[in-house]
Amino acid sequence: MNRAARNAAKSAEAASNSTSLETAARAGFAASGVLHVLIGAIALQLARGLNGEADVGGAVAQLAARPGGPFLLWTCFAACAALALWQAGNAVFGKPRAHGKKPTTRLSAAAQAVAFSAMSLTVLVFALGGRSDSRESTSDLSVAISRAPWGTALLAVIGLAIIGTGIFFAARGARGGFRKDLFLPGATLPRRLVLVAGTAGYLAKGLALLLVGLLVIMAAVHRQPEQSTGLDGGLKALREQPYGPYLLAALALGLVCYGCFLILKSKYARM
Repeated sequence: MNRAARNAAKSAEAASNSTSLETAARAGFAASGVLHVLIGAIALQLARGLNGEADVGGAVAQLAARPGGPFLLWTCFAACAALALWQAGNAVFGKPRAHGKKPTTRLSAAAQAVAFSAMSLTVLVFALGGRSDSRESTSDLSVAISRAPWGTALLAVIGLAIIGTGIFFAARGARGGFRKDLFLPGATLPRRLVLVAGTAGYLAKGLALLLVGLLVIMAAVHRQPEQSTGLDGGLKALREQPYGPYLLAALALGLVCYGCFLILKSKYARM
């Protein structure tokens, strides 16, 4: 029985490190990048005073409305699901490289597996003909959490965790920590494009997460969990601040940069 379990574990590890899954996971980075570019474009519309939903749901809705929408949705779902599976394999077995076995690396892979799983599920809902409102879903989840024992405190902890993640992203961008995950191109122009897109993108992604975390904490402090409305709510709240449209436009361009970085990462990532 133990031998069978060991063989099954080895087979699962081999599958998680297979070339086919790696190729599909690279496509997942590109698909996520396209969605982030669309989120940034919607955020630019918000900065101009137009309407839109600047979150994953809004980006997927725009993707679905384009020519060949169903094909694009199913392709995006398969790619994001493969990336989530690949990250889950890294969380369980560790990456093939030596430093990939560290607990912090495995924890990061687990968090990314959850994030890409959520993204792939959102795409799947649209591919099946439904519609997912990320803003409403986030609000409903916050309300459900607040009703649990110690729910308000748990909501505040979640907000702090999101802020911590935002700080991590911003620091990674400022320090260039993302470089260690890449095979940087030797040519000057492609290398510069990757580094500029990564730096600006990680800073913008970090700020966006800070806004989301602040909304969650404010919802917990004021005992109004329905006010926790995710990325779209955070960006629209930023728009209402002094110089908000200009700040939102800058953040939107940063999110576009992050999307471009993920597309480039699909080619240059150390898998």
